[in-house]
Amino acid sequence: MDDVAAPGREDAALSGRQARSDVLLDRTLENLRGSAITVDDDGLIVAVNSATQDLLRREASELVGQDFHDLLRRDRYGHSVPRTRCRIRKALLTGDTRHGDAEWFARGDGTLVRLSWLVTPCTPGPSRAGALALLYEAKEPDLHHSDGGHSAPLTDLDRLALLAETTTQLTSTLNVDEALHRLAALTVPRLADWAVFDLITERDEVRRVLVMEHKDGILVERDDLQGPMPPVPAESPMPLSRALRGAASSLAGPATYQGPPDSGIAVEQQRLFTATGMHSAVIAPIRGLRDVLGALTLGRAQRHDAFTPADLPLLEDLTRRAGLALDNARLYQRQRKVAETMQRHLLPQLPVLPGLEMTARYVPAPDASSVGGDWYDAFALAAHAHALAIGDVVGHDLDAAAGMAQVRNMLRAFAWSHPEAAPSAVVTRLDEAVMHIAEVPMATMILARLTLGDDTLWRLRWTNAGHPPPLLITHDGQTRYLDEAHGILLGTGVTRPRPDAVTVLPPQATLLLYTDGLVESPHHSVDHGLDRLRRHAASLAHRPLAPFCDLLLAQVRPSDNDDDVAMIALRTPSPGTQTAP
Repeated sequence: MDDVAAPGREDAALSGRQARSDVLLDRTLENLRGSAITVDDDGLIVAVNSATQDLLRREASELVGQDFHDLLRRDRYGHSVPRTRCRIRKALLTGDTRHGDAEWFARGDGTLVRLSWLVTPCTPGPSRAGALALLYEAKEPDLHHSDGGHSAPLTDLDRLALLAETTTQLTSTLNVDEALHRLAALTVPRLADWAVFDLITERDEVRRVLVMEHKDGILVERDDLQGPMPPVPAESPMPLSRALRGAASSLAGPATYQGPPDSGIAVEQQRLFTATGMHSAVIAPIRGLRDVLGALTLGRAQRHDAFTPADLPLLEDLTRRAGLALDNARLYQRQRKVAETMQRHLLPQLPVLPGLEMTARYVPAPDASSVGGDWYDAFALAAHAHALAIGDVVGHDLDAAAGMAQVRNMLRAFAWSHPEAAPSAVVTRLDEAVMHIAEVPMATMILARLTLGDDTLWRLRWTNAGHPPPLLITHDGQTRYLDEAHGILLGTGVTRPRPDAVTVLPPQATLLLYTDGLVESPHHSVDHGLDRLRRHAASLAHRPLAPFCDLLLAQVRPSDNDDDVAMIALRTPSPGTQTAP
């Protein structure tokens, strides 16, 4: 029985052998003067030596545990290499011994290095399969002498991969500028040294919106070559003019524009070819579903080989995808502008109350449809009474904005027809109307009645229908959420009595009503947002009211917020400056 080791002793022995194996492996790698990396059968890096850290400019902690292929393998343009096309990964998977020359690897400082490699199976430890990869710097070929400065032609697989990547990149944004920059990054330097985008505006004006150059390994935007362009000539046979009229793509070069210019666009093209040094270019129209949107020019200056007619189909495929993406982006931006304009017109002008400051802000959602159901209102009820309201109709689209207009207009009608009614009574009637008349799913709101008393102090009476509570900030920086009078939101169909609450607003105090976009975040609780608002508001208590609101928006609104924000703020006068009615 003494010869039989207990399970715990077996585990300890195995762990000891593993530790000794790891130490031996590390020492073996370190004794190699060249770069050596061991990986397991999943392709994860197990160990590296100092030469590898120097060659790849990465610490061991940045390498060990990472996927060898994903972390290091790149093509000559710095793009990730598809796993199916990586010979090193194939060698790791098959367990073969293979060698390769002049492959590109990513260094820790963002640069690329061209290396030769040898991969052979090895066993990093007991019961652990894997491989050893040796990396060494290959002699850099002289491109200008070895191939005359010619770029390697794209294979059919390269073309399909480029078109697929273009589709993915362009369909994932609804911003025109972003789409153009993405297309420039996909084509330069993969296809050309220069990318030039000329777009036709909605007023049929031409603008050179983007010129990108590949210089010293990076993309550089040339602002000096961008700007307005002359109008499109009706009969010009020049390539860019024809492309902007929707004609087929064509080749161009400096000789194309050497003669007397037939239009202002030809003059600009002469300037472009002179400034960029392009000796060969392809120009293709960017077509939308109904109209020509512009043209894309790809030019070569550093490469010695010229574009040929065989390159035109690929360019047309690229511009076809660009046209659909730009069409969608322009439609989105047009709808965004219409919606935002509509909502701004629906928001009211604030009344002027003697001795009382009042201001409001509305900020559309940054990434959604730019229009929603957030709203505010302020209007007179009687000679010395005014209504304040803020609300949020569920939704972020034109339907929400239309519902907001319905709710606001009905509220005004009910409040004006009964100027002495308590806010709770007005909101109860509004809730009934929302259920039977308005096309609104649900909504939150606060309605307050603001009056000036005989003691020259302003009083606030309000009711809250499921909305974030108002914040009261005194002149000395004390804060209090007015969380009384809280009732259910509108549109639920539940009938419950709605409470009212009354408070006296101290002199030089600030009252803030706001919508949840100011405090809500998908990554933090509402309580966190409310506390953040309270602390920032207290620090700004002495600021004038307009900067107070602007700074709150800048400092408090969560960066990951995808909601619109409405807010209305008022500040009471100093003691003795307000006369009683």
